[in-house]
Amino acid sequence: MASPPQPPPMTNAFALTPHKVSVCLLLQTYALPAQTTPPFPFSSVSQHNRLGLYLLALTKSYDDILEPKLEELLNQLKEISGSLGHWLIDHLTSRLSSLSAPDDLFSFFTEMRGILGGLDSVVMEDNQVILDPNSNLGLFLRRCILTFNLLSFEGLCHLLTNIGSYCKEAMSSCMPYETRLLDESSNDLETLSEYENMDLENFMFGKVNEEIEARKQASERVPFHLHGPKALSGLVEDIEVVADPSSKHGDKCGETSAYVHPPGNELRDVDPYGEIFLRTNWQVQGYLMEQADAIEKHDSSFSLNSFELVLRQIKKLAPELHRVHFLRYLNSLYHDDYFAALDNLHRYFDYSAGAEGFDSAPSSSGSNSSGRYEIGLIYLGMMHLHFGHPKQALQVLTEAVRFSQQQSNESCLAYTLAAICNVLSEFGCSSSAGVLGTSFSPITSMDTSLSVGQQLFVLLRESLKRAESLKLKRLVASNHLALAKFDLLHVQRPLLSFGPKASMKLRTFPINVCKELRLCSHLISEFGSESSTMTTDGVFSTTWLNNLPKSMDSPLLPQENAHRNNCDAHRFFTQLSSVPKSVLQLLGSSYIMRSTAWEMYGSAPLARINSLVYATCFADASSSSDAASVHAKLIQHLAVFRGYKEAFAALKVAEEKFLTVSKSVILLVKLQLLHECALHRGNLKLAQQVCDELGVLASSVSGVDKDLKTEASLRHARTLLAANQFSQAAAVAHSLFCMCYKFNMQVQNATVLLLLAEIHKKSGNAVLGLPYALASLSFCQSFNLDLLKASATLTLAELWLSLGSNHAKRALTLIHGALPMILGHGGLELQARAQITEAKCYLSDPSYSVFEDSEVVLDLLRQASDELQVLEYHELAAEAFYLMAHVFDKLGQLERREEAAASFKEHMMALENPQDEDDPLLNML
Repeated sequence: MASPPQPPPMTNAFALTPHKVSVCLLLQTYALPAQTTPPFPFSSVSQHNRLGLYLLALTKSYDDILEPKLEELLNQLKEISGSLGHWLIDHLTSRLSSLSAPDDLFSFFTEMRGILGGLDSVVMEDNQVILDPNSNLGLFLRRCILTFNLLSFEGLCHLLTNIGSYCKEAMSSCMPYETRLLDESSNDLETLSEYENMDLENFMFGKVNEEIEARKQASERVPFHLHGPKALSGLVEDIEVVADPSSKHGDKCGETSAYVHPPGNELRDVDPYGEIFLRTNWQVQGYLMEQADAIEKHDSSFSLNSFELVLRQIKKLAPELHRVHFLRYLNSLYHDDYFAALDNLHRYFDYSAGAEGFDSAPSSSGSNSSGRYEIGLIYLGMMHLHFGHPKQALQVLTEAVRFSQQQSNESCLAYTLAAICNVLSEFGCSSSAGVLGTSFSPITSMDTSLSVGQQLFVLLRESLKRAESLKLKRLVASNHLALAKFDLLHVQRPLLSFGPKASMKLRTFPINVCKELRLCSHLISEFGSESSTMTTDGVFSTTWLNNLPKSMDSPLLPQENAHRNNCDAHRFFTQLSSVPKSVLQLLGSSYIMRSTAWEMYGSAPLARINSLVYATCFADASSSSDAASVHAKLIQHLAVFRGYKEAFAALKVAEEKFLTVSKSVILLVKLQLLHECALHRGNLKLAQQVCDELGVLASSVSGVDKDLKTEASLRHARTLLAANQFSQAAAVAHSLFCMCYKFNMQVQNATVLLLLAEIHKKSGNAVLGLPYALASLSFCQSFNLDLLKASATLTLAELWLSLGSNHAKRALTLIHGALPMILGHGGLELQARAQITEAKCYLSDPSYSVFEDSEVVLDLLRQASDELQVLEYHELAAEAFYLMAHVFDKLGQLERREEAAASFKEHMMALENPQDEDDPLLNML
């Protein structure tokens, strides 16, 4: 019986290139002993340390997939070395030009062994630097020496040819100072002339040339090394690439690039001598990971076509990098290309079996022969969720649960449960029967008769328990955040709500929300041990190299020349952090949740503070969707407390920062502001146009979003109410209430009930409106919606007042009970409504005399009119001025009465004739 075929050997991901030889030469210079006579390399300790930092960053950075050319290396040396830069450039170019024969390379790498420490190392000088073999620079040097020792004679000749090509391209742009220094030495000049005229390929034996060409023609498989042969460069001949080396290391002191990959410089020009020098496998993987973070951060604002070109070229140059397919999946996903995203996701798991980039604990079975099919199902389920297909997502995730149980993959099972909780929380289902199936019964013993909210609670607890047992800190923190959201939106009721010991408390507990949020932040703060060394070191090294043209202002590495820009070493040190960006995003999400919770609980200052904390501390690590959400909260805060003028000014800034696309948070807040402003001005035509735009966003064709559908229905009902179409408005509100009840959206139900009460109040049926107001109050008490409760109390007072003057004192008592909350945390409109209603209560009370205490009413009406004029709320402002004119008429102050009457007429005219061609709102849609 024939033995099964053996897998191909692992390809070497490290090859010796001219760039690495240059780095080795700089390492040798770094380790030279200090000298008191010329040539002395370093005049101060800071110069020496600066070169060491540069070499460390040079071996870790992954800002591109290609190695820097010699010209770029020389430019960077000038930036970091100050007055030493010319000496280093001269030294480096002279040493490179002296490597003209295999014996020169052999002698050079023999000398390099002397700067490595070890048991058998001998320090020749007291002040010579010996590299630790286990340090980053020591490991790099050891790999270079080992790779050189493994080179065949053919490979050695090929390296010499590449060094010649590498140098010739940069020598044409040598600085005059360097040329002068070369001219001063006759030996160096002679070496340079020989170097310029030599042809290493013809210098070597002809048989070597024939073997190289024969291998190229035979199309043998080329391993993924740092340097690719000429045959590999032919794969990208159909793509025109423009060189722009200055864009990589240009002066960007005041710029913030929108993307991580250099725009317009997807790949630098192919070497004219036919060689492509790729970075190490480690660095290319880091580059791809960095691009994945950038895609998730910038969403659809990330350039689709240019980055697709980069990924296609990487895939041609290095077919074994399966993560390229995952990057193409993310790129298509965030640009709403469903079919391309699905195709690339399938390709990624076909090639890699999902073995990359997943935080997991070891499987209990100890076997991984079945691949990672369950992880592929998780990604597929989340893709369905992103495109608005919750039922398909639940079906796929249910299959992932079943397969994870079969393979005893506890980590994947915990992540799958968290993903299902996310689906049920974000999209919800009226009933999960027939969707979740029976896969959950062995792990949760969950009764299918439980409601969706109860099932969600059980799944959240189970996911948290498994994540804690497996010590998956990211998932633990995420589950605490999900539990905080659950406690915020759901009352705490027992699963068996009957019997003599059943609790009758149906309330949320803000203390539980605070507790879960603190646990989330506490666990993330201890995340240092789980950070990726490759990601952390590579990111900061890349940032440090990109900031070379910026001025250095650090006490650790003082400037030696204040008149030139040096490397930003202070930035290099201050940005070192053990917390990855994904964890910072999770921590930032906890502050967004804090802001949302304080909004619901009615504390506007605390909501604003948490939003500002997020915008200030997590802007760099936040995704564009989260950052846009925070900006939307701050814009809404401005509209409620400062008026629409400042809100629209802030909106203009946000629109420039974030791309306004379909279903964007910025687009949604823009439509909300336009609708509110149109209703206040009485422009019903514009309000209806905005409702139509919201209806398009909430269409089921482009996915399911319950919150967006609720917002569109609420706006539609309010527009009908403003048009005095009470029956249609009530029908829309009733339909919305049924949808919210069906999907267990109890917080939204409180708002809908309050809207129904306002509809009946305005239609003259106050008696029918009282039950809705009381029901809304009950919901607000259960969910601790203090500000909405104050608004419902105000509506209830208005209903009692509309029943007659006999109920004026009862209405006034209700208003006085809600005034602390309204005046402390309410917006301009709510405060004006409360002041007008309080004034009407005084005027309707038979025991109140205008002649005795008129200033009480007039002060209330003046404050209300000022606030309403800021909002341009013509209807309520006209009512305030009408009451003021009525009071002045009773007091006999005719001149003030006429002023109030004129203001009343002005607002009524603006309300009845809202169509204004110069209105800027008409041009904002």
